[in-house]
Amino acid sequence: MLSTRSDAAAESAARAARWALGVLLLVNLVNYLDRQVLYSLLPLIQVDLSLTDAQAGRLASAFMIVYMFAAPPIGYWADRGGRRLWISLGVLLWSLATGACGLAGTYPALLCARAAVGIGEACYGAISPSFVAEHFSREKRGSVLALFSMAIPVGSALGYIAGGAIGQRFGWRPAFWLVGLPGLALAALCLRLPEPPRRAPSVRPPTPWAYVSLFGIPSFRLVTLAGAAMTFALGGFAVWMPSYLHRQWDLTVGQAGTYFGAITVAAGLVGSLAGGWISDAALHKTSRAHFLVSGIGLAVGMPLAMASLMAPNFAAAAALLLAAEFFLFLNMGPLNAVIVSVTPAAERSMAFAANIFVIHALGDAVSPWIIGACSDRVGLRAALLLASLMLGLAGAFCFWGMRYYDKDSAQAA
Repeated sequence: MLSTRSDAAAESAARAARWALGVLLLVNLVNYLDRQVLYSLLPLIQVDLSLTDAQAGRLASAFMIVYMFAAPPIGYWADRGGRRLWISLGVLLWSLATGACGLAGTYPALLCARAAVGIGEACYGAISPSFVAEHFSREKRGSVLALFSMAIPVGSALGYIAGGAIGQRFGWRPAFWLVGLPGLALAALCLRLPEPPRRAPSVRPPTPWAYVSLFGIPSFRLVTLAGAAMTFALGGFAVWMPSYLHRQWDLTVGQAGTYFGAITVAAGLVGSLAGGWISDAALHKTSRAHFLVSGIGLAVGMPLAMASLMAPNFAAAAALLLAAEFFLFLNMGPLNAVIVSVTPAAERSMAFAANIFVIHALGDAVSPWIIGACSDRVGLRAALLLASLMLGLAGAFCFWGMRYYDKDSAQAA
């Protein structure tokens, strides 16, 4: 009888885990669709509102600045309870704010609407990775978080493709209205998410000072610095690559969004899943596999990205960009798995919130504007080449973090 009850409980927990992963994977896809749709529409918005590249870059920076400042308080409140409600409210808010972008008649209004998207996405981004990971064992987290992170390239690609196609045919405003609609239904669905058994009732909830202690964990500090350097480069690519393809290879806005979206979804889908599978499989050889696989991917991806920008024709540029993105997406699941493994269970939402704050403060909160400003002076290709160098630095931080991982994960267990 006891065995039957145990088997039933295990099966119930497995169903709950699959349900949570499925729902949040879908939400994550819409999350990145709404986040990235702006970037395929930038050429149209710049013409309509008469914006310079620096002004266009600030639209991305406004989102990221609000996103990173909203994440720490939300992560603290979420770790004290009510994570499902925070996730649901976040999805609802960012969906409404995305629709509001299409109503903006001036640059300041669009800037404000785009910033509001950041508040909603902070509710989701600070909570969802640990919420998903805690439903699964440590040995499966790399693969599970890679599957969850698969929505990043797929959602991003949908944003580029849908934004480019809708914008080309109907204008940039309807594109925002249409991509904001799915989130309204998903917000209600999130209220039915099962909470994972992540901490014993006797464990006291964290205090705000936990943010200070988190950065005392060497592995967490280094995975965050790696994320910041990577996000500086990839955030800049996400914003400016459709515009680069449009200018450099004389593609239409729709073509640029479609090509970049197709490359991103193909490389990102395979790269994200491969990174999670390889790192989990490599755990049988080394406990530091999550750091190792991420570091190798970044080290290989950097020269490929730079070669893509220097390619003599579009076919070569597309092929090299496809290869670069494959290697750069290897770390999506593994680096999140590092954060879960080296931080205490009661503070994981706070850990992801702190990670979000730093990687965006030092990364894509500033890089789109910096790249845009450099582009106004030296051209977009040169600006993107300089940004690519940060990928090598990110890889170095991953290799450095390997020396601390075993000790830090043992202390967090």
